[in-house]
Amino acid sequence: MRFLWSLILITLLFSSCNAAKTNEIIDRTGRNIVIRNPINRVVSTAPSNTEIIVDLGQAEKLVAIDKHSANIEGIPDKLPLLDFFYPDAEVIINLKPDLIIASGHNPTGSGEDPFKLLREMGIPVVYISMSKSIEDIYKDIEFIAKLLQAEEKGEKLVTWMKQQINSIIKTAEDIEIVKTVYFEISAAPDMMTFGKDSFIDDMIKTVGAKNIFANENWLVSPSAEAVINRNPDVILTNVNYIDDPISEIKNRLGFNHINAVINDRVYQIDTDSSVRPSARVLYAIYQMSHAINPELYELQ
Repeated sequence: MRFLWSLILITLLFSSCNAAKTNEIIDRTGRNIVIRNPINRVVSTAPSNTEIIVDLGQAEKLVAIDKHSANIEGIPDKLPLLDFFYPDAEVIINLKPDLIIASGHNPTGSGEDPFKLLREMGIPVVYISMSKSIEDIYKDIEFIAKLLQAEEKGEKLVTWMKQQINSIIKTAEDIEIVKTVYFEISAAPDMMTFGKDSFIDDMIKTVGAKNIFANENWLVSPSAEAVINRNPDVILTNVNYIDDPISEIKNRLGFNHINAVINDRVYQIDTDSSVRPSARVLYAIYQMSHAINPELYELQ
């Protein structure tokens, strides 16, 4: 009987060790993180990460999300909603997550890592930095798929996405005159756009156009004069916090001299799909391609 109980104890200990295997990984910001598999309880602190998790068919693993993720179709009902910059540590601790999938922008508001305490308590936190290109988005999807042991679904999602992108690029080869584009993400008086090393700049290239601020680094705060002098053929805006962003652009002082305004080539692009680096950027790319070259691209 003593031998039998010893055998049972050894079996239980062995099963326990296998139930939670530790694994050291490097996250998307280059940090070394120790995680424990399997991962069944996940906190997502950025909508792009939440979209990837949902698109991988792993939404049932979510136990909390950031407030900006609340409008994403496919998330479980009544999940706790966390502040993007100041997530409630007590709420997260009580949820007993296996993993927090965070954004490189979560520390931006405070300048400090809002998950430092949780990391020190032993809760693994991986960070997904802001993608600099569409290729980075592929890697983000693959990384999260591997974390959640959904590699096959991740591979299928990336393959499908690449097929759509390659089709758009192939069509762009027929463009004879490359149009210049100003893509606005914040309206006057605090105008903002993206330059090089951003996935929005890569999206503009993908549809066969040229970003007028492609020579500037990442996030750009241009003056009205700079936009006027670069005279874009097309203006795109994803601003959704004012009533009529297109009219606001057209009526800015001096913008009546810009070709995009003269030729009525100012268009609104879906906000969420153009700022969240997930597979859903494809919707924004379809909108952009049609707006810039409607003779070549149908609106999908």
